[in-house]
Amino acid sequence: MLTKYTKYIIHQQWMSSALELAKVAGDAGEVPVGAVIIDSTGKLLAQGENRKERDKDPTAHAEILAIKRAATTLQNWHLNECTLYVTLEPCPMCAGAIVQARLGLLVYGVDDTKTGAIRTVINIPDSAASNHRLQVIGGVLESACREQLQAWFATRRRSVN
Repeated sequence: MLTKYTKYIIHQQWMSSALELAKVAGDAGEVPVGAVIIDSTGKLLAQGENRKERDKDPTAHAEILAIKRAATTLQNWHLNECTLYVTLEPCPMCAGAIVQARLGLLVYGVDDTKTGAIRTVINIPDSAASNHRLQVIGGVLESACREQLQAWFATRRRSVN
């Protein structure tokens, strides 16, 4: 049985992987958000980074891409034994997909005060409309996730002016 401390270290390691993917997205001109999904044994199933601009697709969020890839890998849309790590609190679209996929655990880095749909602005997983009770851990590597986003947006604002 894993201790609480060991679980936290594991969460930090996977969030670090998501941060690396977010950097790839940011370097490509995308909002820097990265996501990884692991199975119940701790094996990496899928990953994704924001690709809206590159793919010209409004649904190409890191979470959506990772969920699609995990479902394909498992040949099953039920991801109830899986954990999703994402650097930014999911938006309403992604929160809906997470609930529909029946993910077992969501771990995210930083709250999204504009569109966060897990705990910050609205709470889709705990709403009456949700048919799945999602376990959530927020704030893993929060400072690093926040700093990455803030630095990216600051650079974008400077380049526009």
